[in-house]
Amino acid sequence: MPKFIIPGIVFLLLLGAGYGITQAARAIPWDCADWQAFAHEDRTTAILESLAENRGKTLYCGIDQSDTFSKAETWAAGKDRNERDDTIYSGERGIFRGFIAAQEGWLTDGESGVTGVSIDRIFEFPREERRRTKRVKRITVGSGDVDTDTCMTELQGDRQPGALICSAWGAAGGGGSSEITAQAAGRYVSVGRSSPHSGLGWTLDRETNTVTRSGENNHQARPSLAQWQELLTAGATRVCRARGARYVDGSAVIGPGHSRDTGAGLRDNGDELGWFYWNVDTRTGFYDYRARQSRTWTATCKKTIRRTRG
Repeated sequence: MPKFIIPGIVFLLLLGAGYGITQAARAIPWDCADWQAFAHEDRTTAILESLAENRGKTLYCGIDQSDTFSKAETWAAGKDRNERDDTIYSGERGIFRGFIAAQEGWLTDGESGVTGVSIDRIFEFPREERRRTKRVKRITVGSGDVDTDTCMTELQGDRQPGALICSAWGAAGGGGSSEITAQAAGRYVSVGRSSPHSGLGWTLDRETNTVTRSGENNHQARPSLAQWQELLTAGATRVCRARGARYVDGSAVIGPGHSRDTGAGLRDNGDELGWFYWNVDTRTGFYDYRARQSRTWTATCKKTIRRTRG
């Protein structure tokens, strides 16, 4: 059954707040039917959990009306979690966030806070309207240090931001005692041509992605330009995702390989292709190389940043 604060107490509260005696005192009904105290062996925890669970209900119900907690111990439990300090008690039953000045005054009998102001609600602070803003941030990503074999390919398994984009390893070109000849054969095979039996002289054009050998017509090299773009798009998408962003479609641009040493004769590497080699012949003084190409690259990531301003 609702109980009432006697009019005399209300009168004294209003008088303490500076209200004139001409103001009529009135009884304030309190409905405490749904106040539920939280039972815990630790008294402080019981108080804080009760306050958190009963957010929005009358502070009066939990103290004077039901004789659950005293004013002094309620203030002692919660005084270090005041709104002014912006500290929060996150409990099992809810969130506790300090007392307003009026509640402080009531709990401390005027020693702290302001007396004579409404104490009817617990933790119900006025909230400013929060504005949600959205900003799109564009991030440029690309290959960084290109001095080592760090490639974004399924075969290599690397997922390092800043790595080169590389083709898969080609087949071995055929063994021999000449390292230069073995590397040249490895390069030739890696771009999709059969192992040469004679005359290793050839050129590979990065811009047109064609391979030319003496006495032959131009042939489309492997990977094709479209396949290079697919490799790069997949790699750039992974890099953007690792940054919490999305890849901007069509933004990936392929550049030259990590090495601009074109070479000459049997060392003719093609125009800025950036080769890596893997010698699969374990015999001393013999070489049988597999080869792969590298490319530098850049791309753009897009990240949406949402902020709530109060």
